[in-house]
Amino acid sequence: MSGQRDQPKKFEDFAVVLEHLPYGHPRDTRPLYRREPLVQAVGTEFFTLLELIPLPGVTFQHREVIAIGKWGREKIDHVKRRIDYEELTQNAKDELPSVVEELVSKNADRYVSFFNNAGPVTTRMHSLELLPGIGKKGMWQILEERKKGAFTSFEDIQSRTRLPDPKKIVVKRIMQEIMNEDKYYLFTKPPVKKEF
Repeated sequence: MSGQRDQPKKFEDFAVVLEHLPYGHPRDTRPLYRREPLVQAVGTEFFTLLELIPLPGVTFQHREVIAIGKWGREKIDHVKRRIDYEELTQNAKDELPSVVEELVSKNADRYVSFFNNAGPVTTRMHSLELLPGIGKKGMWQILEERKKGAFTSFEDIQSRTRLPDPKKIVVKRIMQEIMNEDKYYLFTKPPVKKEF
């Protein structure tokens, strides 16, 4: 049914810089000379939180989009590891919601398409119900409206369903997923299971 090109991508190709830590993570207890410079970033595709090792001597702009995939890297030596929300610095945590909102705005078609195509998660729950504040009533309203024609924008969804702000609802859901507050992942990659 699905061809090779429909296979889900596994890795982020680009990320947005949340914070550049030239002297390493503030919670790193090793002596200064043993610490390595770090960049905390969020991926543009799956909102993966990452720690990156920059090339020596590079600088970063506020919320710069940088290449981290196999090709086109100019500022990053390598991806050190995937991190959890709790491992972000306070500055990175403060930056994250507005960066997520920016990414959702830039890729609005992808999220509008979710409203047009979302299906059930289980026999008793629809994926639309996982969006904050939607509930059964909102879900039925969306399903009825999309039968009449596909939604074309966040504004179209808002005017036809009377949802307060569909874009903010999506941003809030993404933030919940980044913080691992639910077992379902609509827009982000699930966390890697840690083995002990």
